[in-house]
Amino acid sequence: MAEELTFDIPVGAGVGTRANADGEPVTPKDAATVILLRDGTEGVEVFLQHRVKGMPFAGGMTVFPGGGVDSRDVDTSVSWAGPEPAWWAERFGCDESLARALVCAAVRETFEESGVLLASTGDTVVTDTTPYHDAREKLVSRELSLAAFLEANGLTLRADLLRPWANWVTPPQEPRRYDTCFFVAVLPEGQQADGATSEAVSSGWQRPEEAIADAKEGRRMLMPPTWLTLAELGEFESSAAAQAAEREISKIMPTLVRDGDKVRVILDPA
Repeated sequence: MAEELTFDIPVGAGVGTRANADGEPVTPKDAATVILLRDGTEGVEVFLQHRVKGMPFAGGMTVFPGGGVDSRDVDTSVSWAGPEPAWWAERFGCDESLARALVCAAVRETFEESGVLLASTGDTVVTDTTPYHDAREKLVSRELSLAAFLEANGLTLRADLLRPWANWVTPPQEPRRYDTCFFVAVLPEGQQADGATSEAVSSGWQRPEEAIADAKEGRRMLMPPTWLTLAELGEFESSAAAQAAEREISKIMPTLVRDGDKVRVILDPA
């Protein structure tokens, strides 16, 4: 049976989906999203980006860094430390090849969109990403693959800095659909998250409850996965506690029903 959650929000808060009932549903594209966390003076903070309104998917929405899996993310030559693809495949219910690609996409997209690099030189996690500025631009333009970038700089992907969080599938009514695996990661010591991406008009850190309050009051727009994830994160006292949470991952596909000034979010198995 589907789980039903109801949010009290004002009209125009932007959580509704865009109807596209004509034709067969689009096959979802595999994607990865990373929830970056840090500990602020008043509790857990999350890194959020306000997407450009003209973006074909989630334009104008406030989101976590992430994006689609690139065909080169399956490269088995990537230097890897941490849980192996088989471990991730079991958590996300997919094959090992896709699991590898999802982790690689998570690391790549996080670096491209926020400048945070979940990698190490030897056993030491990167603390300063400025030497990789040019490579970051080439990753964004697809001139460089993640595997080539890591190899050229003697870097190792750190899968142990990521933890599985959720798996959301865009509803069939949407013209652009994604099967997105959500990861959580704590901001590595010494690194800074920035907003140097053409996909966002602004970026920054915020407490989960404050981001939700902004959405309720119409100052930002959140999609259901972002809203529910923020609500879940607000229950943790520290970023380490959130990352250590043991979560059972299953595919979730939301259905939204407007009822006056409320939005009923029904979570259906995908």
